[in-house]
Amino acid sequence: MDNLEQNIRQLVEEVVNGMNLNLKNDVAGKGIGVYSNINHAIDAAELAFNKLNKISLETRKGIIANIRKVCTENNTFMSKMAQEETGLGRWEDKVLKNTLGINKTPGVEDVIPETFSDDHGLTLVEHAPYGVIGSITPTTNSTITIISNAIGMIAAGNSVVFNPHPAAKKVSCYLINLLNRAIIEAGGPANLVTCIDEPTIESAKELMSHKKIAIMVVTGGPAVVKTAMNSGKKVIAAGPGNPPVVVDETADLVKAGKAIVDGASFDNNLICICEKEIICVASVADRLKEEMKKNGAYELNEDQIKKITALVISEPGGPGNEGAANKKYVGKNADFIAKEIGLSVPPSTRLLLCEVGREHPLVWTEQLMPVMPLVRVKDVDTAIDLAVDCEHGFRHTAIMHSLNIEKLSKMARVMNCSIFIKNGPSYAGLGFGGAGFASFTIASPTGEGVTRARTFTRERRCTLVDFFRII
Repeated sequence: MDNLEQNIRQLVEEVVNGMNLNLKNDVAGKGIGVYSNINHAIDAAELAFNKLNKISLETRKGIIANIRKVCTENNTFMSKMAQEETGLGRWEDKVLKNTLGINKTPGVEDVIPETFSDDHGLTLVEHAPYGVIGSITPTTNSTITIISNAIGMIAAGNSVVFNPHPAAKKVSCYLINLLNRAIIEAGGPANLVTCIDEPTIESAKELMSHKKIAIMVVTGGPAVVKTAMNSGKKVIAAGPGNPPVVVDETADLVKAGKAIVDGASFDNNLICICEKEIICVASVADRLKEEMKKNGAYELNEDQIKKITALVISEPGGPGNEGAANKKYVGKNADFIAKEIGLSVPPSTRLLLCEVGREHPLVWTEQLMPVMPLVRVKDVDTAIDLAVDCEHGFRHTAIMHSLNIEKLSKMARVMNCSIFIKNGPSYAGLGFGGAGFASFTIASPTGEGVTRARTFTRERRCTLVDFFRII
């Protein structure tokens, strides 16, 4: 009787706590899952995780399906909202980016058990959730990082507390509310995804150190990744990249020219995998530039390159030095950036092309904007060596256009990146026009690579000795 009474009291306490947490949201009018206090957001997510653990796998599949449906229905609105709030990128490209993540982020089907049997019986290995995950998301890919992470983390059986970038807080809160409504509609618990309405560096640090947070998943710059790595928790970190694209004399230049402009200008170069610098064999450089111009690139002259460099680079990079871009121009349209140096280019211009020397800061700095340096080199081996250097050892992403299998293999091996794209635009590496699944958390610093639902699980093994072996 004492145990029964204790269980009833515990159940009532959980329900009341959940109601109180939800009441704070309702009174403030913030939406489901959005809190003013990070501790409340974490407590609510913990209650939701415990409820999710009692729900059938079929219901979980239905939750993921409804998230995809609802996000698709609201895609254009949230894309425009993200562009308006952050001032970054092109909303039309964000629609495509969101569509990719909505449809191609793996769900429950990715978390499948494995079995082993021999003369001694049967062993079952299952992928179990961690619990409550803390996730820090960027302003560059604000909506799709939350959508993709939410699909993968919930499919794996977790709940998640987001600390979005402050510059994308409004669209992030809108999205958290939208996701919760989709989850509830499909029979899931409220607050399976939560966030706070005024995210700060302090709230991020509090999230990292909170005892109820099982693991941290961080998508951001070097500073936030370093802080997370020192938190004492397991961290899945997606850090910076400076993806080089190598073009050799065997490349299909018509295809390469279009692919580079398409990839590098997609959402104004905000995605970390986008081409950031071209290293081209000298004998085909002029032809490559002509093909790029046919597809929306505008080539700057020497004087214009000096002006654009002074404008967009705040800390010049070089060998062994990453440098820093001027945040004022991150994610801006090419014609807007050109106008800032007194140059008028057509609004249809997708990329500003700058031929420079190998030591130029544009080559060594991750700009996250449609400004593309091109370096001529004598041969493909020199190009590959330079690509390794200017990628800074991030091991994030690299691209190559070539029909030489030996050199393609060489570059793939020496770059040793999480993503390597051959003869296509960078976004093909995320499954957009290329095979495979999508993700917008590319965990190069911690080694997981392109994350998926099973990334957010831990293995559990159950062994039955001497039975259930059929043959």
